Amino acid sequence: MSKSFAVIGTFVIALLAGGAAQAEEKQPSPAEGFNIHVMAPHKFEDGTVHGPYHHYCKPISAEVLQCLLFESTKPNALLTDIEYFVAKPISRELPLDVWNKFYHDHEVEIATGRVQVLDLPEDKAKEIAAAAAKTDGIIFHLWPDGKPAPTGEVGHPQSVGHKHRKE
Repeated sequence: MSKSFAVIGTFVIALLAGGAAQAEEKQPSPAEGFNIHVMAPHKFEDGTVHGPYHHYCKPISAEVLQCLLFESTKPNALLTDIEYFVAKPISRELPLDVWNKFYHDHEVEIATGRVQVLDLPEDKAKEIAAAAAKTDGIIFHLWPDGKPAPTGEVGHPQSVGHKHRKE
């Protein structure tokens, strides 16, 4: 066993031991509640399409939904991106050049037919899609494709159907 795996194993044991004490208190953590499952591809800055990515989302306020993005649904899938769904009245206050570079309109993205809300009855999925259409998204790509570790560079992929705003 390598030294690094021994350190990680010790860390996991310590976490599990601490988890038993926390189970008695059981207060929700920020990691709980990411149970809105959305799947969609992304277009990278170089024009290539990647994914689809599995978004696990939860609302954190009336104006913001945050999502953890994974390349698959496997238990050990890497967290590769973070996406924020921001209510249009807030995101549309940003300078147009900033919005066009970093944000995309979820109404436009949903209209492409490439977005799927999974694990919910059809009526609930449509309700979530309708709410998402009232937001703009900004993606932070943290783990470069094919790399053994993050490099510190952050990309900002777009939705495949992204269109620049003119107003």
